[in-house]
Amino acid sequence: MTAIYPALPGLGYSATKKPTFSTKIATAASGRETRMAMWSAPIWEFTLTYDFLRDTAAANELKQLLGFYLQMQGAFTPFLFQDPDDGQATAQTIAVGDGSSSSFTLVRTFGGYVEPVGGVIGGVTVYVNGTRQTSGYSVAGNVLTFSSPPANGAVLTADFQYAFLCRFKDDGLEFEKFAAQLWQAKQVNLISVRA
Repeated sequence: MTAIYPALPGLGYSATKKPTFSTKIATAASGRETRMAMWSAPIWEFTLTYDFLRDTAAANELKQLLGFYLQMQGAFTPFLFQDPDDGQATAQTIAVGDGSSSSFTLVRTFGGYVEPVGGVIGGVTVYVNGTRQTSGYSVAGNVLTFSSPPANGAVLTADFQYAFLCRFKDDGLEFEKFAAQLWQAKQVNLISVRA
């Protein structure tokens, strides 16, 4: 099972989120360009700021975050990061059945763009043509699999909480003590990875 990045109360409002694509550009002598998109989905970068991390017996966010970082061995092990402002899909269209496919990648849609999610946190409620399904499917990672293929033309939708599959961007993480039993982390850098 993939580890889940801890939700800690000291997370500040100063956070950044950056999608990045990879495009090959060849420019002719005339100045005309030929462009080729290398990725169909972006790599996301997150920079989180922790205004406070307590280091007390009653509340120890410092040890939670530091322990998680050490368990992941820095940038080595991927985990699921649920963006506090971007992690819920409701009535999300997943696919249209073709009568033979039984596995479908869970996606999210925003601003007209459709992107596979990194993983699911919690349960998934699945609907086929608007009818809630109580059995006959399973979810592993970001893949929804039916025990038998949905009918041709069947619209598959779902409600779920999703997360980004990420790793720590760096093999170092810096904490600063600013008061008795209080620490801060000015930059915790995460980057999404492909499954």
